[in-house]
Amino acid sequence: MSHSPHTGSRSQPIALTMGDPAGIGPEIIARALCERPGLRTQIVVVGDASTLASAARLVTTGALPLTVAEIDDIEDLAAVPSGCMAVVQACRLAAPVEIGRISPQAGRAAADCIEWAAQAALQGRARAVVTAPIHKEALAAAGVAHPGHTEMLQSLSAAHLGVPVSALPVRMMLSCPGLSTVLVSIHLSLRKALDAVTLEQVLQTVRITQAHCRRTGTARPRIAVAGLNPHAGEGGLFGWEDRDIIAPAVADARREGIEASGPHAPDTVFMRARQGEFDVVVAMYHDQGLIPVKLLGLDEGVNTTLGLPFVRTSPDHGTAFDIAGTGRASASSLLAAIDAALAAGPTS
Repeated sequence: MSHSPHTGSRSQPIALTMGDPAGIGPEIIARALCERPGLRTQIVVVGDASTLASAARLVTTGALPLTVAEIDDIEDLAAVPSGCMAVVQACRLAAPVEIGRISPQAGRAAADCIEWAAQAALQGRARAVVTAPIHKEALAAAGVAHPGHTEMLQSLSAAHLGVPVSALPVRMMLSCPGLSTVLVSIHLSLRKALDAVTLEQVLQTVRITQAHCRRTGTARPRIAVAGLNPHAGEGGLFGWEDRDIIAPAVADARREGIEASGPHAPDTVFMRARQGEFDVVVAMYHDQGLIPVKLLGLDEGVNTTLGLPFVRTSPDHGTAFDIAGTGRASASSLLAAIDAALAAGPTS
């Protein structure tokens, strides 16, 4: 089914969530706004002002420190002085969290920020949502019902639209320079992910991929569908799923006019895409699609959620608890995610 767009206009700010306050999210946000000061007029950070002020002090160098300006709502960005990071206080921390440690307090703060930003986008007050990394164990410790960003944003969007979650299918797309991949299943155990490879799920993923590519300027995207088994099953010799599920889904997509092909041997299809043979690869499960993207371009990787009624991107890395608080974390992937959100057209 189709839904009317709920994204804000291209002149409105991006809502950038803080992520887990115990991870590198706050400091890479501060670093991004130091490295690209022009972004300060286009971004409202959704988080805890005290945590973000500490992060700004950690990464700021030179004579012009980055300061925090707390605002009441996203519309107040225009009144923020130059040189400031605009922050909406969307969560409450009774005390600073311990950096690099999983805690329910950090998980709850991260979840509250995600919900605030999503509502701003759904109400048309933010043009897009960019999310800094969260920790799934911290979310679970806080009692959050969803394992990650994708599922949480899907649930919030479905509730806003008044439809069941099943009526708002979403997919995760990971991109780096030279390679984009879309996943049939996301955060499932491998055993459950294999069961999720159905004709309906594969075909739906191809359709969602096609719609996204067309909206972002590729009229006839060449969609390669990866096989599930070694050598794409070798005609049933190494498994029947490629022959009996994936191939029929590709055939159905082609009958709909989609330029899909496969199933292709999963050990070579990503290389072929990077060499220019395909525009995007549909992968059958989480690690099949993410390993090649992260190997090739973790520093510039972007995670985009397809199927939401607003634009959402994020960096393609986690909370990096091992280096959180040191000021060493790079903002490259976050900046790539912000650029992708700024460049995105309206959803449909």
